[in-house]
Amino acid sequence: MSALPPCPKCNSEYTYEDGANYVCPECAHEWSAQAGAEAAEEGPKVYRDSTGTVLQDGDTVTVIKDLKLKGGGGTVKMGTKVKNIRLVDSDHDIDCKIEGFGSMSLKTEFVKKV
Repeated sequence: MSALPPCPKCNSEYTYEDGANYVCPECAHEWSAQAGAEAAEEGPKVYRDSTGTVLQDGDTVTVIKDLKLKGGGGTVKMGTKVKNIRLVDSDHDIDCKIEGFGSMSLKTEFVKKV
């Protein structure tokens, strides 16, 4: 069993040391050993909306600017309410369902808690 931390990007357990860095062979993510230790000491990630209010699973938020969807799927208009959000540790922090659009991921910087 390895004492090295799993990859923060893909959670692979096959990380290895390369000098002062850790490397993930599965996704090629590299991070410093010092940064990995600091992240472990910080605790759980706190998600904040565009105004700095702390968000939690199940909250209702409002979109603060028009968001064009990739693939020509239309535009989510400013003021759209999104109910029952789910916070995830990814490049987009919120998983949700929006009426008329379906499931999608949003960044916390583009929403405001209601």
